[in-house]
Amino acid sequence: MSNFEALVPALATALEKRGYAELTPVQKAVLELGQADALVSAQTGSGKTVAFGLALAPTLLEGAERFGQAAAPLALAVAPTRELALQVTRELEWLYEMTGATVASCVGGMDMRTERRALERGAHIVVGTPGRLRDHITRNSLDMSALKAVVLDEADEMLDLGFREDLEFILDAAPSERRTLMFSATVPRSIATLAQGYQRDAVRISAAGEEKQHLDIEYRALNVAQADRENAIINVLRFYEAKNALVFCNTRAAVNHLTARFNNRNFSVVALSGELSQNERSHALQAMRDGRAKVCIATDVAARGIDLPNLELVIHADLPTNPETLLHRSGRTGRAGRKGVSALIVPGSARRRTERLLQNAGLKATWASPPSADDVIRRDDERILADPAFDEPVKDDERAFIDALLAKHGAEQVAAAFVRQCRASRSAPEDLMDVAPFTPSGMPSRDRPGGEKFAHRDEAPSRRDDFGASVWFSLSVGRRQNAEPRWLIPMLCRTGSISKREIGAIKMQPEETFVQIAADWADRFLAAIGPDRNLQGNIVVKRLEGTPDLSRAGYQPPSPDKKPHRGKAPFDPNAPKRKFEKRTPASVDQRPAAAHEAKPWAKKAGKPKFDNAGPPKHKKAKKRPS
Repeated sequence: MSNFEALVPALATALEKRGYAELTPVQKAVLELGQADALVSAQTGSGKTVAFGLALAPTLLEGAERFGQAAAPLALAVAPTRELALQVTRELEWLYEMTGATVASCVGGMDMRTERRALERGAHIVVGTPGRLRDHITRNSLDMSALKAVVLDEADEMLDLGFREDLEFILDAAPSERRTLMFSATVPRSIATLAQGYQRDAVRISAAGEEKQHLDIEYRALNVAQADRENAIINVLRFYEAKNALVFCNTRAAVNHLTARFNNRNFSVVALSGELSQNERSHALQAMRDGRAKVCIATDVAARGIDLPNLELVIHADLPTNPETLLHRSGRTGRAGRKGVSALIVPGSARRRTERLLQNAGLKATWASPPSADDVIRRDDERILADPAFDEPVKDDERAFIDALLAKHGAEQVAAAFVRQCRASRSAPEDLMDVAPFTPSGMPSRDRPGGEKFAHRDEAPSRRDDFGASVWFSLSVGRRQNAEPRWLIPMLCRTGSISKREIGAIKMQPEETFVQIAADWADRFLAAIGPDRNLQGNIVVKRLEGTPDLSRAGYQPPSPDKKPHRGKAPFDPNAPKRKFEKRTPASVDQRPAAAHEAKPWAKKAGKPKFDNAGPPKHKKAKKRPS
């Protein structure tokens, strides 16, 4: 094939076997490097791993078609995370399969003794994370003497994660006569400085056409009410029914919360966050690859560089903090010519910030509402009608039983049972609140349908004594557990799928807390929490009948006939105001003489020398007589 003529024959065969028809722009660019160093900037999904594999081949093979016996490593590839390092290992294994190369991995979280034995047996290429590679170099288990090339993959991410010192240690330990290839999504000043210190006459490559990858991604910004964020994610997942979907959160706590919520809703879901062990993270990714799980909920760092072949949908449960993160997250889908969808969940207050984020990233998104429950059910019906099972002819061994079914129940009843069975296997969609359309200024319009309702919902009521019909709930946490409304209210809104508007009075007691919820939201609040009635951790929610008895928790309401404090008369607003006499110097003289006689060092009694100008300025006080 003409596209692969310039490649080492064994690598060209591997690409054809893998189904490659054409090289990406960054892969074509590195073929022209020869033996030069390179600083390459290319977005995720542009084929960087295969690119540096192709670039290394001439240096490592030196004209040969296959490698000799493995001894000290010839190439070292450094990646920021365990998942990315293991992914690079897998990519290089199939790319160099025909050359007889041995590829070893050294990553944190794995047994170091097993890695040491693999290095002792010999490896042509070593892939690892900065910290673990430095450990092997320090312990003399990684021989760097024969190294011909070093590759830094996702160099900008490694510096952001604080690996600069480890990278400099690794580069200093490598032979000075080596090739150094740096691949990075962006080239900030820190990367340029690192390249200047450790590369020789590096060729700067900015892969043209990395924007093309994002043309295969459909960006959708979905306006939602704050209390409906999680429900909107559920409807998006149900509407698209993607083979693989990736939901991004900004914190580990959010990952754990959504994982628990989606597990309760019958989604096949796995989590990916920094607090998981290497074994757990590997099993989570493998479950996504082999189809046992369809939804992965992850943080940005944990999902850095991962490649899921069937990923069709990316959902930003929490908005990205910057344009680079948005591009990185979205770049997990729409790869290798496949189409993908990137959906941003945008609460009303984040509209302006989302617009700036998209503008700075150079992206255009379609603004819309998330799929409603009716939209999801309609899409389910379309899938049922389009099921390829209806195109298959009836088999002879099935005909007798089909005739028996139709004879006993009739065609209509059989079809109804089939539809119910199909719907029962899926999680029910959520009924979302209506969100007002936005004017060009980004604020909800009162002149459009729903505008007034939306604006009213975002306003907190100024008083709670006119809250209206309500239901009281008891939470198994109180003042002794340091419970405070400032963290209870967000927890109630997030877990119970309500907003502040639906929360009335909050009564804190020593061992429990009573919360007032609007009556028409009480059932939905309980349904969102789930059957175990756990709000978060060990906080149990219990519905009360009627108003809570505050006296049983040690609370005593004030008595109306309680005596005034310290015997003072009750305040009477109609009583005449008291006139207080101004204290004059003469009143001071009426003090008992004993007050002066008790202090022999005091000045002679007499009128103090005040006037309207205030007390005189005294000289430095004399020492009291002993």
